[in-house]
Parts: sequence; structure tokens; C-alpha cells
Amino acid sequence: MKVTLEELQAFVVVIDSGSITAAAEQLGQTASGISRALRRLETKLDTTLLHRTTRRLALSQEGELFLTQAREVIASVEQAEESMAVGREQPCGTLRVNAAFSFMQHAIVPIIPEFRRIYPHIQLQLNTDDVFIDLLEQHTDIAIRIGTLRDSSIHARLLGSTRTRILASPDYLQRHGVPQTVEALDNHVLFGFTHVDVLNIWPVRKANGELYRIKPALVASSGETLRQLALRGEGIVRLSDFMTQDDQKSGRLVPVLAQQTVETRMPANAVYYRNTKLTARISCFLDFLSEKMAQQLL
Repeated sequence: MKVTLEELQAFVVVIDSGSITAAAEQLGQTASGISRALRRLETKLDTTLLHRTTRRLALSQEGELFLTQAREVIASVEQAEESMAVGREQPCGTLRVNAAFSFMQHAIVPIIPEFRRIYPHIQLQLNTDDVFIDLLEQHTDIAIRIGTLRDSSIHARLLGSTRTRILASPDYLQRHGVPQTVEALDNHVLFGFTHVDVLNIWPVRKANGELYRIKPALVASSGETLRQLALRGEGIVRLSDFMTQDDQKSGRLVPVLAQQTVETRMPANAVYYRNTKLTARISCFLDFLSEKMAQQLL
């Protein structure tokens, strides 16, 4: 009896998602259906691929070897499907995109309807993480990264850059006063980031010429979390224009120490692991995203 593609997909997605339940949700199946597929696969291969306990799943040595081969088979099938579609000028297949929650919400989600109308045969998987992920481990095709890249093993395509500003709500400034000097920030409620420490060094200079490192009253991993707190008048934040342009235009957030702020821009890159020619579905998404980001990241 031969192994089926469905069984291979069940095995790979269980590993990537971390559980049978998560895999079932991602594949649109039941947990019992995924479990049966795994049992059939192990029976056909006459080996144990996964060690199961009540709390976790762990790959056996045979499972680790088979996982690499299973990924290659699935990738080959996807590429074959795409090659046929490309012949009809219709890129297709699953495209897995990862970005920080704030970038996904404010920069990517608004352009998805147009992308889906142009490329109806591409199935998008949009995932969010506010920390850097391993693209291979998370089975991700493209990740959007804001800031300087440190991993030399990835390929990157620059989409543009976004300016960061110090912002607060009019309500907060009315209640606490408008800081007139950088040193006056010491007497205000400042919010910072947990995972990107460079964002806690704000682009304003103290009297001695050094950039101002904040002592945050609260930190968060997500810029969107800090934005929501700022909109509620809870404190002063440093955030990028891509997520606050509408807030600034409407007056919900206003610049603080604008005259003293040193213009600081952060690059936005699409990163991916590929040494060979990019597949059509990845290329068309990168081209589309680059065009839209050039308009947004001003």
C-alpha cells in the first residue's frame, strides 16, 4: 500500500504546528482524521514516526529522517502544480506569509482583497509573530521584517522604509503637560518594547548629545499594543508611521518634541530562504507588495 500526499501533509503540518489539534484546524479536518492519517502512515512505513504523550509530541529518529523527505515530496508537488498553472499564466498554490501583528494589520491586510482579486488561485496563509521566527521551522515562504537584518543566511528584498516618531494622545498631554525638553520626558509615562531594545532608545538628544534611553513604565512585544494604550491616553510611545499615519492625520495621536526629533527611518524587508529562482506565487506577491509599500512607507 502506497503513502498518500494527504498522509504526508498531515505528518508535516502536525510537526510544524506542534499538535494534532492545531494541524486539524489548519488543514480543515478533524483531530481524529489527522490521527488516523498518522497511524496509516506509520503502518505503511512499518515504523514509529512520532512518540506521543498526553502533553507533547516528539519525533523519533526515523521521523526526523522522514520529515525531510516528506517536505521535499510536498514541495515537488506544489511546484508541479504551479508549473502547470504558470503555463496558463495563473500562479497558484499556498503562500505562507509572516509579519508582526501591527504590520500585518495596518500594511498587509488592507491590500489583500486586491491581491486576491488579481491572483484568485493563490491560497494565502497569514501568520503573525512579534518576534523573529525560523522560516524553515515555521514553514514560512515570506516574512516581513522591520529594522536591520542580522541573519546572513536569508535573502531579502527591500520594500521601503518607515519613519518612527514620538507620539501621544491630546488627552494625555492635556492631563500631564507637553514636555518641552528631552529631559522633561523623565517625568512622563513612557512605553517601550520587550524584544527590540533599540526601539527603547528614542531619536531625541539629551543636553550632552546622547540619544535618550527611556525607562519604560510598561513594555510590550507588539507595537499595536502600545498604539492602543497611547490612543487611550495612557502614555507616550515611539511608533512607526505605517501604523500611525491615520492617527496622526485625524489628530488622535500628535508628535511630541517634534523639533528635537532626529529623523529616523527603519527599513522594511521581505525575507525568504531560497537560493534558486523564486516560484511564481512568491514573485508575484513580492512585486505586488513592493508596489503598495512604496506608496505606504513614505
